Amino acid sequence: MDKGLVARLEELTLSLHEVEGQMAAAESGRYAELGRRHSELAPIVSLFERWKQAESDRSEAEQLAHSDADLAADFRRLASEKEEEAVGLESELRAMLAPRDPQDDRDVIIEIQKAAGGDEAAIWAGDLLRMYERYAERHRFKIESMESSESEAGGFGKVTVAVKGKGAFSRFKYEGGVHRVQRVPKTEASGRIHTSTATVAVLPEADEVDIEIDPNDVRVDVYRSQGPGGQSVNTTDSAVRLTHVPSGLIVTCQDEKSQLQNKEKAFRILRARLYQMRLDEQQAAVSGARRAQVGSGERSEKIRTYNYKENRVTDHRLGLTLKRLDQVLEGDLDEFVEAMAAKEQTERLADG
Repeated sequence: MDKGLVARLEELTLSLHEVEGQMAAAESGRYAELGRRHSELAPIVSLFERWKQAESDRSEAEQLAHSDADLAADFRRLASEKEEEAVGLESELRAMLAPRDPQDDRDVIIEIQKAAGGDEAAIWAGDLLRMYERYAERHRFKIESMESSESEAGGFGKVTVAVKGKGAFSRFKYEGGVHRVQRVPKTEASGRIHTSTATVAVLPEADEVDIEIDPNDVRVDVYRSQGPGGQSVNTTDSAVRLTHVPSGLIVTCQDEKSQLQNKEKAFRILRARLYQMRLDEQQAAVSGARRAQVGSGERSEKIRTYNYKENRVTDHRLGLTLKRLDQVLEGDLDEFVEAMAAKEQTERLADG
């Protein structure tokens, strides 16, 4: 463990002792506040004490291995075990100390859009949607359809869903970006491998208290819902288009038969986009801002590549390749998500 982290943990240990001293003499009015601070510090300090003990045991075992030839192998084995224990405890400490993303517990809105590759890109967008539906099911989140534009060849030109459940954003936020697929399309007679892309944007869902939208800033247009190819699929003007004049954002919703329901969902999407814009302004350097996630949709701006022939998935942010594409497409994303979470924790800790 580096000296800076040890020094920080020593400071937290002193803070805990101070809080305990204050609690012993505190009036009832301050006791609740001190109790909350104690509950924050105590688990960290306890883990730090365990780490120091593991390091002490490791050091002692190494010394004994050098001084006692008969038992050297046993002491070296013990030293190795204690080193492994200390490494694990250090990892836990770093995770506990890393500043937490305040958006993590929110529901999310996921927008998937075909990019480079024509009809195959639309089919790929549909495959990504299914992957996320399976992943949501694994974590017992609820999926709600928000808006979709189906493609004649299958899949979607664009599809938007809401994922509801505590911690949804913490699980899906790393999926934002360009996803590249390499495979032989079903329509390809010659068997040539094609490369296509779809973009994914993950937005924390905002409440009305988070983003207040002035009705005078929004132009509302209604029209008849359209299916693939532009044909009308409804006899009433139930589809809704919102234009937020100050930002230029446009949201359409036509999946519901009710104009009121489409309008409500459109406002939820608009609110999420506006909330993300505010977060981008406040945290311009934070990875995962919507503009950085989506980019232009070109093949070169990829975060992950899915290669069907080799049954592999590569996450380019992590340099991590898994040889089980079939399982990943069934929603087995945890290894990527947890590796990204660890990477984010390390970066947050470094930022202090």
